[in-house]
Amino acid sequence: TREEVVFTTHTPIVEGNESHPLDRILYMGANCGLTIEQLVQIGGSPFNMTVGALRLSRMSNAVAQLHGETSNKMWKDVDNRSEIIAITNAIHRPTWVDAKMVEAGENYDGSEESKETLWNTHMKNKQALIDFVYERNGVKLDADKLLIGFSRRAAPYKRSNLIFTKPEIIAPLLKSGKLQIVFSGKAHPLDDAGKKIVADIVAMTKEYPNSVVFVENYDMTVGKMLTTGADVWLNNPRRPKEASGTSGMKAAMNGAPNLSTLDGWWPEACKHGINGWQFGDGKSADDFATEAELDAHDLDGLYNVLTNEVIPTYYENRDKWIEIMANSIKDTKDFFSVDRMLEEYYDRLYK
Repeated sequence: TREEVVFTTHTPIVEGNESHPLDRILYMGANCGLTIEQLVQIGGSPFNMTVGALRLSRMSNAVAQLHGETSNKMWKDVDNRSEIIAITNAIHRPTWVDAKMVEAGENYDGSEESKETLWNTHMKNKQALIDFVYERNGVKLDADKLLIGFSRRAAPYKRSNLIFTKPEIIAPLLKSGKLQIVFSGKAHPLDDAGKKIVADIVAMTKEYPNSVVFVENYDMTVGKMLTTGADVWLNNPRRPKEASGTSGMKAAMNGAPNLSTLDGWWPEACKHGINGWQFGDGKSADDFATEAELDAHDLDGLYNVLTNEVIPTYYENRDKWIEIMANSIKDTKDFFSVDRMLEEYYDRLYK
């Protein structure tokens, strides 16, 4: 019965909310004994899987606070649907986070000893990533230079290659070695736009062979190396299309501050210039006439924060950088841990 069903909704993009023609559902025997009229009543025609789930459940949830707002807006016209609450995603710390980094972050008190411990622990992890990249790609990155990590699905809304848009700004940083970027990620086999993004990034590795790397065959091992070893975690989805995202949580707890648009989980954690950075000022496609205008706005924000805040802090104010690392760990380690998430699912959804 409906009382025994709960539903978790994920990505707001159309590909994540499938619709199927009724005749296909009947042909596949997926109607579970329901008539066409009943199918239409539950999920419409064509049958929308999300609408069906919202009408068949007693309660639903989105996976971040902003995603909750987005989902309620998206499905506001669906009658007889369950309420959509927001339960923010989280990560399994023992799997993804170096316990020594969390300890060093917790023990940071501004003293020279605590700074040194945090920095040296991070540098061991960074060196491990650099060795891993050398082994996999034959590229020798520099441990003393700023290293940005970026690994996630190559979906168009995530704009993996955004940072390369204006060569006149990014090329000098990459050619001088001041900035290094390690990418990884896969596109869905049927997503041609996503595959083109991967191809574009691979082309950039040829343009900047000593400072841009694409690690192939993305998996949990690659993901963990990157979120543990990067100096900064870059994320630039088009707001509000990112349901939550979790790689940024992993990086943050490993002392790699996020540099991200205010989408997914990040609006709940971001303290700009204190535990990471935001760019784009929370603007979304609704604020512009076209998606291209949003992209241009976010790109300007990214370059501005990167060149005026992130890079100068890293090279010119090590103490401040270490403090941001410590804040990144302290501000995320508990709330974005799966312990909190499971309690919330039990108390608010499953009980």
